[in-house]
Order: sequence, then structure tokens, then C-alpha cells
Amino acid sequence: MPTLRDLRKKIKAIQSTQKITKAMRMVAAAKLRKVQDRMLNFRPYAMRMDGVLSDLARVAERELHPLLAVRPRKTVEVLVMTADRGLCGAFNMNILRAATNYIESRKREGFEISASSIGRKARDYFRRRHIPTRKIWVGLSGRVTYANAQEIANDLIENYINEVFDEVILIYNEFKTILAQKLSVVRLLPIGELEAEKAPVERAITVDFLYEPTVEVLFERLLPKHIEIQIYRALLESSAAEEAARMNAMELASKNCDDLIKRITLQANKVRQASITKELMDIVGGAEALKVK
Repeated sequence: MPTLRDLRKKIKAIQSTQKITKAMRMVAAAKLRKVQDRMLNFRPYAMRMDGVLSDLARVAERELHPLLAVRPRKTVEVLVMTADRGLCGAFNMNILRAATNYIESRKREGFEISASSIGRKARDYFRRRHIPTRKIWVGLSGRVTYANAQEIANDLIENYINEVFDEVILIYNEFKTILAQKLSVVRLLPIGELEAEKAPVERAITVDFLYEPTVEVLFERLLPKHIEIQIYRALLESSAAEEAARMNAMELASKNCDDLIKRITLQANKVRQASITKELMDIVGGAEALKVK
């Protein structure tokens, strides 16, 4: 049975931990406000550009640009986006579990899988399971810039054009609310192919457009930009979802510390009362012994 001194040390240790979790929650809340503003301001632009280029891809000839080309799928590139740090609940594990299931299902279908990772958690996860990784990007959590998205997009575009892989799938957490994130599996390349397959009739374009200067020049400039924008949006969404998950996890940890402190304090009071009762019994016993003499 622990002594009163041991219980008091444990309470102090838990109180110190609680101070850390509360401070981490405040830091995560401050970071969330900043990245959430960036994400919400950028989201409409990214969604609108995605819609416009997907619509144009339906009426354009696929041979106009290599990023529109639909080849027989042999190799699938899976880009997994996680955080660099932990202490954010199930944020990273949900992505990694979904990525593992997706990779295994595609392998069963006969596809070759090429995996890349964004974030230290994905990198370490693949290393522990001896899953070969084509490309690794780390150090982006909390420091997302458009240059990061350009670097990732240039790598994917170059390898897709060179036919290193025939399809690019991005798996990440999309920010919905502070309490909820949505696991998203998005096809980046070829552009517009998935939307063209599933587009409802009422959204289909029935007229073509006049292009200035030409449709080839327009696609040459816009399609690579489109990939950069979609990756940048995913990075911002993932960063916001990460900070929200960390804020919630630290808040829950602080509440658990409160419950644990109350439980140990009650146990310490019982030990202290038992000790006082024992001392009183010893005093009463000694007094009775003196009376007998």
C-alpha cells in the first residue's frame, strides 16, 4: 500500500503534467486560429479552380496535355500526409490505417504501389513496416508555405509525365470543424478523370469555349498550377485539422488529470485518516495500560 508521502508526490507530478497539457492546449488554439484563417480564405479559390478545370477536362481532348492523359493503370502513387509530431489523438493513426488498407486493396487488385510520405509520422510508420518509400517530406507541420506545395507538385508532375506511375492518390485529413476531421482520399492525377466518370448529367458542359491565346497554352500554364493549389490546400487543411486534434487531445488530457488528482487525493485522505486513527488507538491503548498499573 502506498504511503501518504508517495501519494502526495504522485499528485504533484500529475499537477505538473496538467500544467504542460494546459499550456499545449493554449498553444494549439493559437496556432489553429492562424492556420484556420489561411485555410478558410484559400479554400473557395481552390475548390472553384478544381471545379473549373474538371469541367474543362470533360470537353477537352486528353492529348492536349500530358497531365490530362489517361493511361492503363499499372503503378499507383499513394501520397500519405500526416503530422511531424504526436500528442494529437488519433489524427495520425486514422490516416495511416486508411493508407495501409488502401495500399493492400490496390495490391490485391494487381496494381504496383509507389508510396510517398509527408510528415515524420508517416515516414516512421513506413520504415517500421519495411514499406518502401519513394519520396519523403518532413518539417512542414506548422510551417506550410506555397513553396512546399510547388516542390511536391513538381516531383509528382515530373514522374507522372515520365510514366513512373499512372495515377496519384492523396490521403489526408480534411478540416471540417474543431471537433471533427474528415479522412479524404483524393485523386490528383490524371486531372479531371475521376470527375468526368462520376459527373451528373446536369453538370455536363454542352458548349465549348473560345480560348485566348490557345487551349494548349492555357492548359500548359493552368494544369501544373492546379496541382500546386490542390496540394497547398491539402497542406493547410491537414495543418488545421492537426492543431484542432491536438487542442482537443490536450483538453481531454487536462480533464483526465483532474479526475486522477481527485481520485488520488481521496486515497491520500483515507491513508491519512487511517494513520491518525492508528495513532489515536495507540494513545488510548497506552492510557489504558497506565490505568491498569
